[in-house]
Amino acid sequence: MSVQELQQAAQEFVDAGFGSLELRVHDDGGEYVARAGVRELGSAELPPADQQFRVGSVTKTFVSTVVLQLVAEGKLELDGTVAGRLPRFALDERITVRMLLDHTSGLFNYTGEYYPDGTVVAGLPATGKEWADNRLRGYTPDKLVEFALGKPARFEPGAEWSYSNTNYSVAALLIEAVTGRTLAEELDSRIIKPLGLTGTIEPGDRTDIPGPHSHGYFRYQDGEESKVVDVTEQNPSLLFAAGSMLSTTRDLQVFMSALQSGKLLPAELLTAMRTPEPKSGPLNYGLGLFAQDTGTQTIYHHNGSAPGGYGALMYSTADGQKTLTAAITMGDADANILEIFPPALDRLVKTVFGEQGE
Repeated sequence: MSVQELQQAAQEFVDAGFGSLELRVHDDGGEYVARAGVRELGSAELPPADQQFRVGSVTKTFVSTVVLQLVAEGKLELDGTVAGRLPRFALDERITVRMLLDHTSGLFNYTGEYYPDGTVVAGLPATGKEWADNRLRGYTPDKLVEFALGKPARFEPGAEWSYSNTNYSVAALLIEAVTGRTLAEELDSRIIKPLGLTGTIEPGDRTDIPGPHSHGYFRYQDGEESKVVDVTEQNPSLLFAAGSMLSTTRDLQVFMSALQSGKLLPAELLTAMRTPEPKSGPLNYGLGLFAQDTGTQTIYHHNGSAPGGYGALMYSTADGQKTLTAAITMGDADANILEIFPPALDRLVKTVFGEQGE
């Protein structure tokens, strides 16, 4: 693909209502970067090059990688039970490491559960006015898990599939229990330092973005009034290990390429990571990765969004040779992002990984 095509794709997202977009495509031919939108509302400045941003659920792929490395080292068993490793919680004895990573544990999602019949069971404030007003509030990982365990399980362990942030917070606590070190320390020693990632951190309850960054905004309803607030500062501990990390498009490219090319996991565990859990249906979710058939090849990805303000894209071919990563910020447009995002993303993925990208 050409730089011009990438620039057009970035501009399409901004024209649709996003605040800014930084796109990075890396393949055998080199690296292509496009930026569109503004760094901050009221400014004409482009988003910073290789800016640091909130990557949301991309965090799950990092956490799953560390868990699978511990499996490779014989410190965990993929189908071993979790409860005995974390005795301070009343976890169902049937829940296994695999069930945490592939979202079949049934654990209540601490940010709320949305059922097919329209029923909603509220979780910790993670959207709307309540989150906006409390976005600097910190949570300990144990409090997140205890909150989830205080709610009825969504289903019996292994019976169904449902995406739950609780699974990855528990997985991270499992990492800490097994290694005797913090998640941040394990990420640093196993992934961040070996790969030379310079903008990737697990920030704990730090509310700012320390590196060059764009501002993220959040629109919400306050009664009959629609409001927009700058949510660049927010407390990521709400999504510990499930959506808390900061990174850059270059770091995500290096990580995803290393993961898919087999530099971080043995072949059999990379295959397990990529293999969709049948109960996830058309979402094709494996162990911290989604598989997607483009019609010409299978690509792997995990995208993410913070509770407000930021989004991330992270895609790769099976050999790690071609990657697409992106930093997204929300602006103040009164647009339904949930409606405009999927078709724009579909066009972008087809442009990068379709026949012309073969």
